[in-house]
Amino acid sequence: MKPHIICHMLASLDGSLHPSRYTESPDGSRAEWSGLYEQIHNDLEGDAWIVGRVTMAEMSKAGAHPPAHAGKVERPHHFARRDAGSYALALDASGKLHFAKPDIGGDHVVVLLGRDVQDSHLAELAADGVSYIVSQTPDIDLAAMLDVLGRELGISRLLLEGGAGINGSFFAAGLVDELSLLVAPALDARAANQGVVEFGEAGLAGKMRLSLKSCQTLAHGLVQLRYAVSPG
Repeated sequence: MKPHIICHMLASLDGSLHPSRYTESPDGSRAEWSGLYEQIHNDLEGDAWIVGRVTMAEMSKAGAHPPAHAGKVERPHHFARRDAGSYALALDASGKLHFAKPDIGGDHVVVLLGRDVQDSHLAELAADGVSYIVSQTPDIDLAAMLDVLGRELGISRLLLEGGAGINGSFFAAGLVDELSLLVAPALDARAANQGVVEFGEAGLAGKMRLSLKSCQTLAHGLVQLRYAVSPG
């Protein structure tokens, strides 16, 4: 039941994921690059997209507000909606994300949580109309959660758009089928800049292979590289 997963990213030539830190280019602006990234996001026609906690916190912009009386909560999962046109997924192992509404831009929110998340946090999410899946293992089993998403919500095509850490976790687990990388005509060049994918000290050597599917020049100086991903 695992969805087909496309890692879709925008990066500078040196791999930075933060357009606000990019050098400028006569070919296009940061706003134009980000706009084209969003356009291609829509063209890829995913049933859902997933980001990490930090990225989702920038979108949700809400503080903790647990209900006064939590009552009994559902584990290992609770789905407030099963008929959404698209889903916004967030990986939040420690249960730190909060929401003022149950959607991001109309996409219904589903949070993937660690096993030890408190019942009060689950009650808060449920009260806000947010769906969630709680891991049944000490470490989050991404493959198992993706199976639940496919089985329960019918998600068959997922866009992975996280930071380096969450992207690395998906690649290392052999869950990514394709990489769509938009490269901007810009540099970041900060010391210790985190790239598109990161996976600890070991890295990903021997774990996966990339095969070029296409290379396309787009507007505003962007280049789109698409790769098929297979096991190493």
